[in-house]
Order: sequence, then structure tokens, then C-alpha cells
Amino acid sequence: MPILETKSLRKYYRSGETAVHALDGIDLQVEKSEFVAVVGTSGSGKSTLLHMLGGLDRPTSGTVIVDGKEIFLLKDEELTIFRRRKIGFVFQNYNLVPVLNVYENIVLPVQLDGNEPDQEYVSQIIETLGLNSKLNNLPNNLSGGQQQRVAIARAMASKPAIILADEPTGNLDSKTSQDVLGLLKVTSEKFRQTVVMITHNIEIAQLADRIVRIEDGKIMGGGRV
Repeated sequence: MPILETKSLRKYYRSGETAVHALDGIDLQVEKSEFVAVVGTSGSGKSTLLHMLGGLDRPTSGTVIVDGKEIFLLKDEELTIFRRRKIGFVFQNYNLVPVLNVYENIVLPVQLDGNEPDQEYVSQIIETLGLNSKLNNLPNNLSGGQQQRVAIARAMASKPAIILADEPTGNLDSKTSQDVLGLLKVTSEKFRQTVVMITHNIEIAQLADRIVRIEDGKIMGGGRV
């Protein structure tokens, strides 16, 4: 059974007098431990899709199933808890807490859920991402690439069902982008972590196991249903 699935997913809204079909019947399946890249031009619907997959916005109609749970049947508070436990996010602007050091940022989602982090697992992630020497640093003392590595470690720390990465190399130069995406792929393979990444960069997308193409709110290829 897929770890992530959408069925007839639609998101419509109005822009002035115009009805915008941001998503227009998306059927998508992602298997456990797959690394999937979703590509499309600006305005194609890929970021809207990511927000739906992560429960950050509710669809006009359709279903999103994460780890066997139809997430939009949950009430808002239940969805917030489910999202914290089952979905890890990596954004292009990192979203690190500036007053917390690297280690504190990494384990924050686990602690917010009232749990103690799995120290052995977190240590493996930190070592794989090359952050051992930076654990006491504050985010503003890190390079962009290092901050993105911290964001990846934080997303993985709670052992989520899926990681959703929204243009994770958008603020990085090409060399750092390749390094960060290479590490994301390594961690995905090493820890059997499912990753869905939104990107407009075809070169970056080639690192994924599968490429899904979306245009005008519809999947044009790679959806595998």
C-alpha cells in the first residue's frame, strides 16, 4: 500500500472574476522509501500540491491519505498533531528558530510533541549530514547550505512517514544545491525515508527515483496510478 496517495484532488479559488483551477483532479501514489521529485513551471500547481500533501491547506474536493489516514477527515487540532508526528517539512528559507542552537533546532519537533528524541537515531542523522562540529552554533553563524542541512535533520528527527521539501535548494548556489540534494538522497536511502520534493530545476530533479510532471493543475506524467 502506498505511504502517500491522493485521489481526485482539486483546489479551486477565485481571482477577481476568474476561477483558478490550481489543482484539477490529481491522482498520485508514492511508495514507502521513494524519493519523488515534482516538477513544473511557475503557477503549475506544484506548491499548492505540496501544501495539500502536508495538510497545510484544505482542498476543494478529493482525498489525501498519509500512512493509511485520510488527513482531511481530521479536525484542525487532530490534523496539527498528525502533521507534527507524521510529516517533516523542508522549506527553501530553512525556518530555523534563531535563538536555538543547531541541536535544539533539530530535536524541537520531537520535544514539542512531549517526547524524548531517539539519541542514537538523531546522532546518525547528524553524522550523515556532517553537522557534528556545528551543534552549538546558532543559525545565523551557519552558511545557507549548513542551515538547510539542519532543516533536513530536523525534518527527519521525529521519524515521519514522509518528508515534503519545497524548493529546498532555492536559496543556494549550484554547487551547494548539489551537495545538499546529494545528502538528502543519501539520508533517504540510509534511513528508508520517503521524500517528495518540489522543484523547478530539472537537473536537481534527476537525483530523484521518479519525476512527476505537473502543468495547469494536472499530472502530465509519472503519477503512477
